[in-house]
Amino acid sequence: MAAEKEERDGVPLTNLDQELFPDAGVSKRELVDYLDAVRERIVPVLRDRPLSVIRVLRGQDRFMQKNLPKHTPEWVPRTTVWAEASHREVTYALCNDRRTLLWFANQRAVEFHPTLMTVADHDHPTHLIMDLDPPEGGDFALAVAAARLVRRALADVGLDGAVKTSGAKGLHVFVPLDASAQTGDVAAATRAVAARAERLDPELATTAFIREDRHGKVFLDATRSGGASVAATYSPRARPGLPVSFPVGWDRLGDIRPTDFTVRTVPAILGDSDPWAESMPAPQSLDAGLIEHGHTIPVARVAAMHEGKRRARAKRAAQDGAG
Repeated sequence: MAAEKEERDGVPLTNLDQELFPDAGVSKRELVDYLDAVRERIVPVLRDRPLSVIRVLRGQDRFMQKNLPKHTPEWVPRTTVWAEASHREVTYALCNDRRTLLWFANQRAVEFHPTLMTVADHDHPTHLIMDLDPPEGGDFALAVAAARLVRRALADVGLDGAVKTSGAKGLHVFVPLDASAQTGDVAAATRAVAARAERLDPELATTAFIREDRHGKVFLDATRSGGASVAATYSPRARPGLPVSFPVGWDRLGDIRPTDFTVRTVPAILGDSDPWAESMPAPQSLDAGLIEHGHTIPVARVAAMHEGKRRARAKRAAQDGAG
């Protein structure tokens, strides 16, 4: 039987043969081995980006960790960011090297969610991102069809992107940017791309933020902007079997299933390649008309909040009338 303790790159690794979480079907050792195997691909997509992780501690529900715990070794790179929502400073890790990646693995960090900005430039997102979320019980083919709509909408304004599985049931489309657009303009452009894709096939895709308004359609989530984070390429996801968010060529989307890519299968699939780096187009600038159109579209979360309040008032009024 393999030892329950090891050390790699100066990082003590413990409890390696324990299952990560109930029904994971994967041990902590397999998580460590996977992240170590893909370190030369995953570290570049994490480097210099404030990092949130989803950890699964024994006997506890999974949770997202943003602020580094007090016991974090001094050698873990970090940055401090003001969090407007909580009105406090948050100290995020920067996963810039193998040693930090292994430390996170030993902390049972299963998912890695970097921000869209780097520490060197807080107000110019490096990518425009569309998150495609199929309906509950909907086939993955719906997400594929929606991704193709997004690609058409992007092409119409001279943009090109790369696509990856989310590691769950959806897809992420990434458009690399040349740092000429600020956060608000990138957010606006993302809303405009979603609206364009929705118009191409309103029976398939929707921008409706309120779940009950989606009516079995794929949700084009245009809210991944500003200080948002997204599951990194090559990151495992905290689901049975530990599926992995994995890049897929546009021409292969119809041939794969998200479950094809797990911590057990991905190292062999990769070999010496880095399909994410290889498939990513050159950085691009955003069309001024696209940005202008996007600024006329209400921010989804804000619009949904106001609509929720309106519906609650209408419901109360109807109840009062019935009484």
